[in-house]
Amino acid sequence: MDRNKRSRIYLIVLMLSIFAVYTYRENRPKEVLVQGTTMGTIAYNVKYLDRKQRNFKKQIDSLLQDFNQALSTYIPDSEISTFNLKGKVNFQLPYFYDVLEASKTVNEATDGAFDPTVGPLIDAWGFGDGKFIGPDSSQVDSLMEFVGLNKINFDNNYAVKTVPGVKLNFSAIAKGQAIDVVGDWLSTQGLKNYMVEIGGEVRARGKNIEGAYWTIGIEVPDEKRIGGLFDALHLENQGMATSGNYRNFRVLEDGRKVAHTINPSTGYPKMQTLLSATVLAPNCMLADAYATACMVLGKERSIALIESDPTLECYLIYADENGDTQTYLSKGLEGKTIKTKSSE
Repeated sequence: MDRNKRSRIYLIVLMLSIFAVYTYRENRPKEVLVQGTTMGTIAYNVKYLDRKQRNFKKQIDSLLQDFNQALSTYIPDSEISTFNLKGKVNFQLPYFYDVLEASKTVNEATDGAFDPTVGPLIDAWGFGDGKFIGPDSSQVDSLMEFVGLNKINFDNNYAVKTVPGVKLNFSAIAKGQAIDVVGDWLSTQGLKNYMVEIGGEVRARGKNIEGAYWTIGIEVPDEKRIGGLFDALHLENQGMATSGNYRNFRVLEDGRKVAHTINPSTGYPKMQTLLSATVLAPNCMLADAYATACMVLGKERSIALIESDPTLECYLIYADENGDTQTYLSKGLEGKTIKTKSSE
């Protein structure tokens, strides 16, 4: 073979190689980041891999606006506000029934530890939009007659109170559901790799731009170190939510600190050695609800709950008898944590 012919072959091979690399780079999915606020001032972050680099901010904002129109207690004419005020609501949007059905499932699985009818108590203890009453046992007892998911009848068309005065508040599950709504919509657009985060709750599908499972941090459960990371996990096609009493609490006149987690069986805020509960579930709505339930149940009962359901995993941070911080990881999370500089 003469030199000119070899040179031409080498040139063709080189050009084909360059073309192949260019084509690969052009067709490789690009990471798109969409950010905004919802539910008032709560930030959201959505990342997804998309060859077309489509920006779905307008569609995501529209979805979340519709969602709030169903379940925000701060919108006077929302479906939940209508229910709380009038005692009945006919569903116009596809969210209210789903969250009621999920609430019923978790309520039964946790022996009532998760209950969205604690709305009047949330208000009474100063964590909602009602009047703060403080530790007045007689008023707390009077409000307990309105607590219980069995005081609501519903199907996929409507919900109605069987006891006047019952009030729903989905703050312990709504962020998770909103995340699922956005995630499900992204899936309908053909996206297989995405991460949706609203106010610290997360759902992830597929892998990130590096080809690894999405890495999600677990916050230090300390009001003096808000934003610091205690640990991190790889999220493998799951929803993840963390509940803790270190962010939202109230100091009473006598100096006692009370948490926003209300025990539905007593009507009183729950303060205990369990500092935070991170739950992983098939979707974020369930993760959100179960994380809240764990804060009511405490460490031992939470462990028993998670171990009884193979679809759930948990990462618990608690204080031992000496006041030292300890952790518990369910079996499915062993070996999947990623220590951060903050946790070392």
